[in-house]
Amino acid sequence: MTPSDNAPLPLPEIIPFSGPAEIEAAGFAEDFSSVLEDVPGHRSTIGCVIPAYNEEESIGAVVESLLSQTRVPDVIHVVVNNSSDGTVRVASRFAGPHEVSTELGDQFTEVFVHDIGKNPDKKVGALNYGYSLVEGYDYLLGVDGDTVADEHAVEHLENEAVSDSRIGGISAIYSIDARPVSGAIAKFLIAGQRTQFAAFNMQNLLRGRNMAVLGGQFSIFSTAALRDVMKANHQSTPWVRDSEVEDSLLSLQIKSAGYLTKISPFARADVGGMTTLRAYDAQQVKWTYGAIELMWPGQRGDTKGHPFHPNLRLRWFENVSMLTNLFVRIAFLLLLAGSLSISAFVFSPWWLIPPVVATALNLRIAHTMASRTRRDYLFAGLIVPAELFMWVRLSHFLRSWTRFLSRKKVDNWAMQARAEKGGGGTYWLPFALLGVVLVAVAVIWTMLGAVVQSSILWVGWPVLGVVTVTQTVSMAFKLLRRQQGYRV
Repeated sequence: MTPSDNAPLPLPEIIPFSGPAEIEAAGFAEDFSSVLEDVPGHRSTIGCVIPAYNEEESIGAVVESLLSQTRVPDVIHVVVNNSSDGTVRVASRFAGPHEVSTELGDQFTEVFVHDIGKNPDKKVGALNYGYSLVEGYDYLLGVDGDTVADEHAVEHLENEAVSDSRIGGISAIYSIDARPVSGAIAKFLIAGQRTQFAAFNMQNLLRGRNMAVLGGQFSIFSTAALRDVMKANHQSTPWVRDSEVEDSLLSLQIKSAGYLTKISPFARADVGGMTTLRAYDAQQVKWTYGAIELMWPGQRGDTKGHPFHPNLRLRWFENVSMLTNLFVRIAFLLLLAGSLSISAFVFSPWWLIPPVVATALNLRIAHTMASRTRRDYLFAGLIVPAELFMWVRLSHFLRSWTRFLSRKKVDNWAMQARAEKGGGGTYWLPFALLGVVLVAVAVIWTMLGAVVQSSILWVGWPVLGVVTVTQTVSMAFKLLRRQQGYRV
């Protein structure tokens, strides 16, 4: 549906932007600016696609942020799919032509709203529908229906994309919207997700700004690169339902087609965070499960594993890191309980070093956030919130691998949608299983003789010590590594 009889809404006044102080002071700024000085004078064309599913509360702010850009997309297509709320009604208020006065001059754009109804391919179907509308443009700007960008975001993405024809896609730096939320659980989850996003973005920035995943939240794609991907993979559309993480798969394909996948050090966007445990669990399980499918060797249906793909090195590292975190915590609890049961525990101050280093690293991550708040520092510095959040993430890690290895076929998209509506409750299952395992281990422990118990402790503590030292050294390297002035 593309109503044209509605008058465009008045746009907020554009405030001249002089650039964040921390970016101007960064060591990389001069080199990066010199690259942008070589941008050719040709003005590229950008078609924006916003796949929207039940985004009544956020879609208005998303479109407004795009109309307030210093570089306004040439056309904006809101593609509503499978929605049962007022997304179409709210988005349609913006439909029609808009003349926008910006610091880069007067610009024109037009907003179209398409309600494609029930669509079995969900977000993938909406993205491909949008691609068919903008494939003649130089770039496709993909924006999620809950993502609000800084007013210079599109300008920064376009400038870098035009400066290097090897770039197939560029992602903005994402953070979770820090607007106040109600409820202790919601505040806890938002703080944890902000730290999680910040750490991920920093890792990509420090890897030569090579982005492992061009997230659909706010990324720009060269349509020439998308066409090459379709040709190389015999696809009729850029996005396919072969993977639970359609953006990760497309990023792999763009890289394999010979293009670069980058993250911008300037463009920023805030995304909506998950405020309930069940919704966050469903989202993370879907993402982790999809990443495992792409990492795992062999063929599973239409999904082919790419275990050695450069874009998945960070994924392998994340999974090994989560496995190490799980081992260290479970082993420490078991060995501590076993030692106390036979009065053999001797406290050593050396065991305080790992949590101190971890806390210092979390504080540094919080300090690198461009929009850091007091809550970010408290989350990192109080130790307990960050530790609890790690246990929550470990539950997602276990559920994802268990679901993958069981070969049980489930619709993770549908499960996430149901969880966001308040349905589903299996997020607590890993904790229940952990309790059962601990009880079983305790029973077995009491049945062992004193010699066997002592032998287990004699071997177990050194093994745990070696793994913990290795993990602590790794954290120390991250803590001491130069971050080149980047802000996430």
